[in-house]
Amino acid sequence: MKNSLGWGLIGASNVAREWIVDAIRAQRGNHIRTVLSRDAARGAAFAQACDIPASTTDLDDILRDPMVDAVYVSTENALHHDQVLAAARAGKHVLCEKPLALSVHDAQEMVDACRAAGVVMATNHHLRCSALHIALHEHLKAGAIGRLNAVRVFHANFLAMMGGWRLNDAGGGVFLDSTIHDVDTLRFHLDADPTDVFAMAQSGRRGAAGVEDGIMAVLRFPDDVLVQIHGAYSVPFAPGGISFFGEKGVLVGRDCMSQRPAGTLALRDGDGERDIPLVHHNLYHFALRRFTQAVAGEGRPAATGEDGVASLAIVLALKEAARTGRQIRVGAT
Repeated sequence: MKNSLGWGLIGASNVAREWIVDAIRAQRGNHIRTVLSRDAARGAAFAQACDIPASTTDLDDILRDPMVDAVYVSTENALHHDQVLAAARAGKHVLCEKPLALSVHDAQEMVDACRAAGVVMATNHHLRCSALHIALHEHLKAGAIGRLNAVRVFHANFLAMMGGWRLNDAGGGVFLDSTIHDVDTLRFHLDADPTDVFAMAQSGRRGAAGVEDGIMAVLRFPDDVLVQIHGAYSVPFAPGGISFFGEKGVLVGRDCMSQRPAGTLALRDGDGERDIPLVHHNLYHFALRRFTQAVAGEGRPAATGEDGVASLAIVLALKEAARTGRQIRVGAT
């Protein structure tokens, strides 16, 4: 098993440009061979800007390249399914953006195909890679606040750009773009899936009519733990945060729901509030290191394909709850 990987980028996306290219190159021996875009000019400009040797509009150019060991998929959501299946058939390891697909069936099919092909599949859920969330998880597991009662997630911000898939009906909206990260983070911290969910959504502030640009959700996790999530594209100047309320105290993460290595973590109890020391690191460097190690047979990715399926199933249940005005039993048909 090799520790260095040749990569193909399937999608000339902003997240690839801003975060993933650097994170791949931060892993010893890893390199990027080519980038795919259906727009040839965009692909060529991306390759030049990121010092990537080649660009293409043909997926087969990447999948037939024997020097490409792994692919990062960050195309439009509706394209992930077929591209990941093709990568699995070609024997390429896969790091795929969330949501894996637009249906649980398609997402599970992607995971099954990668498993059958013997390749590693991971989902790009970055928040569980944060030093703050890792420390928070450790304190929860150590019983720092006792039995958990409730959790509050605040992940509402302002989306300045008015175009793009996030604000239209091509698989966009807060649920699939942002809340899905919150759901994955909750699964990471609670080591469980919710049993029931309910949500309300608003639209028309930043997105197209009918595409949610603000949501409020309530989820019930095992042991009767209640969770509240506020997500939005229309709330400027608001720091993201997460709070865990236990029988003995509260763990408070502030400014910690973004891609940046930032935020503070504090414990509040009968002795007052005190900061928990953190050593921040780049979230994507951490994720790519875990992915590269998994390809080498050392452990698992930070967020697996199975994690991606689970977060998608839960967020689609939340969308259904918002659409119907009903509480939805997760996993129920």
